[in-house]
Amino acid sequence: MNSIEGSDVKKVVVACDAGMGSSVLLTTQLKGTLSRYGVTVEHSPVDRIPQDADVVLCQTGLADRARKRVPDTVVVGFQMFLGDPAFARLEQAIRDGGTLAG
Repeated sequence: MNSIEGSDVKKVVVACDAGMGSSVLLTTQLKGTLSRYGVTVEHSPVDRIPQDADVVLCQTGLADRARKRVPDTVVVGFQMFLGDPAFARLEQAIRDGGTLAG
C-alpha cells in the first residue's frame, strides 16, 4: 500500500471504465472542492491513467487495475459517486496535511 502526505498532493485523477458519466460529474465536483488547495483534478479511463497522478480515485472494483497501471501511486477506492467517505478523507488529508494511504 502506498501513501502520500496531503500537502504533496497536486494532481488527482478520477479513473473510470463504465462510461456512464458519473465519474465526469465527480471530477467536476472535486475540481470545485480541491482547487482552493491548489490541486488539479482530471478524468481518465482506468487503463490510461497518467503517470504523474499523485492520487487516483476509482470504484473499488477498478482499484486493482489502477494499481497495475500506476503501481507507485496512491489509489483510493470508493463505493458511491456521491457522498462516499473516501472523498472527505482525501480533502481532509490535503487540507490538514495528513497522510493518505491507498
